[in-house]
Amino acid sequence: MTLKRTLALSAAALFVASVASAQQLRFDDVVRNLRNPDPKTRLAAVRLLREAKYPEAAAPMAPLVLDPVDDIQLETIAAELSLFLEQDVKSKRMVAFVLEKRKAAIAAAAFDLGPLVVWPRPVPAELVSALLQAADDENPKVRLEAIYATGVIAKATLAPLSNDQAQRLIKALDHYDSAVRSGAARVIARLKVHEAGDALIKAVNDSQADVRYAAMRGLGAIREPRAVAALTEQFAFYKKGEGAWSALDALAQIGAASSVPLFKERLQDRDPYIRRAATEGLGRAGDAASIDVFEKNITADDAPMVRLATAFALQKLGRNYAARLIDLMNSTKVLAQGQEYLIELGPPVAPSLLPRLQEPDPDIREAMVDVLGVIGNESTLPALQAATKDGDASVASAAKRAIARIQAPK
Repeated sequence: MTLKRTLALSAAALFVASVASAQQLRFDDVVRNLRNPDPKTRLAAVRLLREAKYPEAAAPMAPLVLDPVDDIQLETIAAELSLFLEQDVKSKRMVAFVLEKRKAAIAAAAFDLGPLVVWPRPVPAELVSALLQAADDENPKVRLEAIYATGVIAKATLAPLSNDQAQRLIKALDHYDSAVRSGAARVIARLKVHEAGDALIKAVNDSQADVRYAAMRGLGAIREPRAVAALTEQFAFYKKGEGAWSALDALAQIGAASSVPLFKERLQDRDPYIRRAATEGLGRAGDAASIDVFEKNITADDAPMVRLATAFALQKLGRNYAARLIDLMNSTKVLAQGQEYLIELGPPVAPSLLPRLQEPDPDIREAMVDVLGVIGNESTLPALQAATKDGDASVASAAKRAIARIQAPK
């Protein structure tokens, strides 16, 4: 690969420890230093490329995900993430009321931001493969960063994982590190790896609760119909708490007709998470007999998440509740939930989102823009172009990202 372009690196990035004064570096010279036998030189090259945010650096940096030096591996993973995110994720924790930076957990934090923050870009196959290999690294920090970075970066492309990559990810469900196992289940759910059905069903009986819960939610995300019986048994076993919610949420995602009696039984549960899952499940199962109950619950239920789920269910059942659904997305606590519903409802609800680009709350405008990037088309581009001039920088950036997603090769 011949790259002759000179990088316009920032002033800070133009300093190299071994050079007395700043000098402009060529991209190909920096890439050569990625292969330098001196670890300090390799690390400096990765940091330069991270600062530059040059997309073509993704492939040359990929081998260093497997570097023998842990710090170089972690820095490379962070650098690769920076190429697919608007800005670097700052991983910090509070210690005695002072923010302290941590070297690890950057990828996990990026993953938790959700799939819509990722720029749609081509992802080198060798990068995803290296990350999946690094998920078996001897260093626990590297393992965790690698598995979650896979979930972030692989979401940037519309192409599915290759068969080999999918099998590597599925294999991680049986890793000796339970954090990798739960991370693998979450990444499988994010990437919709349908081949993982059997392995996820097995993981429902994992020795660690986090893995069991993530596996159940993963089965829901890939909508594995063969898991209905196992998930129903899990719900009966847990009865309440996160275990019960994870099982019922998965059943709600699948929306099997056989689960309708269970959903109806739990519509009045004391736990709002259970009521929310039961409501979603009835909507996806197409239970028109629940419409009257839902039209009452949409104002009577005291939990915002349940009222939002009710609007979604009514829309799924053929009622015109898209505008009401968006009205109920009036809190940052339920914005992500509402976005998931709107994306599932798809292109037919896109026109209802356009007027909301004028909402006074920038968080709502950004949420609408991100959804339009997934369910919009050429007809929504003028509104998104206008949103790139939004007074809020996050909204403007989201609009540019949404346009790129709509225009990306399918």
